[in-house]
Amino acid sequence: MSQGMSRPPTQAEISAEIAALRAAYAKARAEGAPPADHPARDYAPYRSSLLRHPRQPLVAVAGDPETVELHTPVFGPTDVTECDNDLTVRHAGEPLGERITVSGKLLDSRGRPVRGQLIELWQANAAGRYAHVRDRHPAPLDPNFTGAGRTLTGDDGSYSFTTVKPGAYPWRNHTNAWRPAHIHFSVFGTAFTQRLITQMYFPGDPLFAHDPILQSVTDDAARERLVAAYDHELSRPEWSLGYRWDIVLDGPSATWREGAD
Repeated sequence: MSQGMSRPPTQAEISAEIAALRAAYAKARAEGAPPADHPARDYAPYRSSLLRHPRQPLVAVAGDPETVELHTPVFGPTDVTECDNDLTVRHAGEPLGERITVSGKLLDSRGRPVRGQLIELWQANAAGRYAHVRDRHPAPLDPNFTGAGRTLTGDDGSYSFTTVKPGAYPWRNHTNAWRPAHIHFSVFGTAFTQRLITQMYFPGDPLFAHDPILQSVTDDAARERLVAAYDHELSRPEWSLGYRWDIVLDGPSATWREGAD
């Protein structure tokens, strides 16, 4: 490493930072502070958040909000096909990996279904690599898996995707940094100006404690809401394992989100 360049932090150093922030949060809670359902935008163990988190307040859009919406793309029910939610049937062959079904409901704070909403997902393949030009992880690409899908919620707020379980992958936050297996979810409201992005994780992953992105959700209960539950009733015989994950849009039980567009 050349002079003047600091070395990347080790996992032990990142874990110590995570532990210190969790201890500070536990102390604040014990002294009566409210739960922090969403992480700080400048969560130090997640190094790049220090460089790119918003520093200025949101800018209000002048004029009629519908003016903004007229300049955004819009999906209707006829634009989402029946196979858009099955990521395993997009190509000539079947993708490699453990086939899974992910289902749940999109709900508001009172548990009411949110109908007809567009949900998109994207993910790495079973080897932990995205089908994206900027992903240089030397894991194999799968010619039969591109890792993106979409669906509309039903009248009961339900959604379902068939895909393969993504693999863990390295990232350069610190030395020997690995992201747990996860799926990115994007939930749209009535227009593309209303968008929430979050991640779903899989139960029992040994990388949870080492991942500063997941650990940035300091509150234990809020962090647990990002982990899907294995549901044997959702598993399909000789086809796929089933995971259930509900998305709550608002209120004290809201699902943590990465940001809004």
